[in-house]
Amino acid sequence: MRRDVFQAIADPTRRAIIMLLAVGALTPNAIADHFDTSRQAVSKHLRILTECEILVQEQQGREIHYHLNAGKMKDLEKWLEQFKQLMAKRFDQLDTVLEQLKSKGK
Repeated sequence: MRRDVFQAIADPTRRAIIMLLAVGALTPNAIADHFDTSRQAVSKHLRILTECEILVQEQQGREIHYHLNAGKMKDLEKWLEQFKQLMAKRFDQLDTVLEQLKSKGK
């Protein structure tokens, strides 16, 4: 099942996990140590982030390490920048309309 990346990052715990892994790869237990929640709850968050390709699992011996998928993060950043530019353009258009209305009211 492929999940929506924006739904995944909407959760504050998942955003905190992303911030933790921005520093470096960690095992699920090391990640869980940072949260006041069950290991199973953290595992669910890790699964969701992995399903939407924000995290990558890497087997190292008997342990699994999670790390950020830099490519996916860059894709997110690119999309957000495009959205930001679109919204800036719309606000500029709104400013123009408001100025025109203001001028007509004088």
